[in-house]
Formats: sequence, structure tokens, C-alpha cells
Amino acid sequence: MNDARHVLVLPDRDAAEEVAETLTEQFGLVDEPQLVRDALAGEVDAEDAQWLVVVEDPDGAYDPHRLDGIAAEHDGWREAQ
Repeated sequence: MNDARHVLVLPDRDAAEEVAETLTEQFGLVDEPQLVRDALAGEVDAEDAQWLVVVEDPDGAYDPHRLDGIAAEHDGWREAQ
């Protein structure tokens, strides 16, 4: 069974924006992926926050291995759901 949502974790906003643009181009997404700042508990420095790129995939059409590769190219990873 495929996930209805993929969450890619990136080290910073620039990487997240690049990944969102890449996903939109490569997968032909109609809606841009959602970018979410993920502040860690007790975090003081906002620069250290991770950024999440959330891709809705209700039909299970996006290859998780390809998403893993795109995230890895930007020092990130895909969260297992």
C-alpha cells in the first residue's frame, strides 16, 4: 500500500524550496508541495530548524525511491510513514 503523503526533511529553507521546485517540475505537480518549518523542542536558534516538504500523493503515483534520491541530493531524507 502506498502512502497518501510523503514528507521530505531538509536541512534549511533554501534546500526545501529547491526540492519543492524540483518535485513540481519532475513530477508535474499541479499544487506545489507544502513547506513547513520543523522547530525542534527547546530550539533557540531559528537557523537550526529543519524544513519539511510535504507532497500529497493520494493515488500513490510518486516513486518513494526517486523521492529519497531527490531529498538525499540536498542533504535530506524522506520520512517513513
